Amino acid sequence: MRSDAGRFWATRERPFPRAVEDAGAHRTVDADDLVGLCQVIAEQEGIAERKCRIVRTTR
Repeated sequence: MRSDAGRFWATRERPFPRAVEDAGAHRTVDADDLVGLCQVIAEQEGIAERKCRIVRTTR
């Protein structure tokens, strides 16, 4: 979607688990263009994946 300010934004339908949010992943992100938005989404998913990997290996 595009905001009133002309930025693109996206929100996950399901929130990240609390531990992932605490690790820095954001459910809602924005960027100047679609390429940037895809990059920011990938960064957030990467944070979530790394956090989940850490949790799995420490159990």
